[in-house]
Amino acid sequence: MKFAPERRLTERKEFLRCYASGRRLFSRSFVVFVLRRENQELPWRLGMAVTKKSGSAVWRNRTRRLIREFFRLEQSDIRPGRDYVVVPKRGLVPRALALRAVRDELLPLLGLRASAPG
Repeated sequence: MKFAPERRLTERKEFLRCYASGRRLFSRSFVVFVLRRENQELPWRLGMAVTKKSGSAVWRNRTRRLIREFFRLEQSDIRPGRDYVVVPKRGLVPRALALRAVRDELLPLLGLRASAPG
């Protein structure tokens, strides 16, 4: 399943707004910027900033896929009316990254409770 366009942050100004005004949440491997939107009825949106410092294109794409999959699996529990920008920290080792690790780090950051094991 692809992410619908209304679920994506695509413009630079949207990312900059999240960085400047959003709340910063930290885990061992990620920094998540969360910004409340004016209209709380709008769906949540996801942006990712996975830079070349994270490794080769293969590993950057793997990191993005895992983050996207986490948001896809948890989409019904994520609060609407928010923009999320997920930034992997420099120390992240994409080779060792698995969906379970992403889930274990992002669930508590987003205030979600663990559902069935994934």
